[in-house]
Amino acid sequence: MRESVAEYLKTYDPFVLFGPSHIAAIIVALFLVIFLPIYARQKLSEQQQHLVGSVIGYCVMSSYLIWVILELIAGTFDVKLHLPIHLCRLANLLIPLVMVRRSYFFYEILYFWGLSIMIQPVLTPDIAAGFPHFQYWRFWFAHHGMILALIYATVVYDMRPTIASVWKAMLAMNIFLIIAIIANLLLGANYFWICGKPVNELGEHVPSLLDYLGPWPWYILAAEFVALAHFLVAFVPFLFLSRGRRE
Repeated sequence: MRESVAEYLKTYDPFVLFGPSHIAAIIVALFLVIFLPIYARQKLSEQQQHLVGSVIGYCVMSSYLIWVILELIAGTFDVKLHLPIHLCRLANLLIPLVMVRRSYFFYEILYFWGLSIMIQPVLTPDIAAGFPHFQYWRFWFAHHGMILALIYATVVYDMRPTIASVWKAMLAMNIFLIIAIIANLLLGANYFWICGKPVNELGEHVPSLLDYLGPWPWYILAAEFVALAHFLVAFVPFLFLSRGRRE
């Protein structure tokens, strides 16, 4: 079994940036993000809404956990590569606290992490495997599913971030940054892309926003300001919503 799983994980058709499967994933995700929360809010009972939200949350979390299990079965699990010390992986593990437990504290943080940091990998995915390989599905559940979950929580659960939430998300991100630095030093890894710019499963460079932020280590500092700008942009719709309610 170990050999067959290991062979499966390393055998796939290559992912093509903005190829048919990439475009299809974006279209399906846009449809779900726009219509599923609206349908759930208007047509489903509160119990049904919570059931759908829970399924979304657990599916997103499972996208990471199943991957780790497969790597363990294959004997290819590597502490330098597969720990949840990338922001998206940690967010995947935490999202059930929002979707199942309805934790507002974690919603405040994950809303900005998800809607800001998840969008860039959707446009320039750091994956090597194309459709229909597991890694293809894992990536899209982890990223598109995360965005869907947060929009769902906002529309259906009536959760709303505040300006204070922006600073909480920034503080949480920088605490995570410190943890990632320590992990990288201890393991000789490159979690959170602190020691180098993104690469895929084959170790090949993947185009990303970091390419425009200068060389190492300056792109890390520049990324702080970009993240803050993203967080503020993600908060703008709520400024208009609150102003409209006052008027």
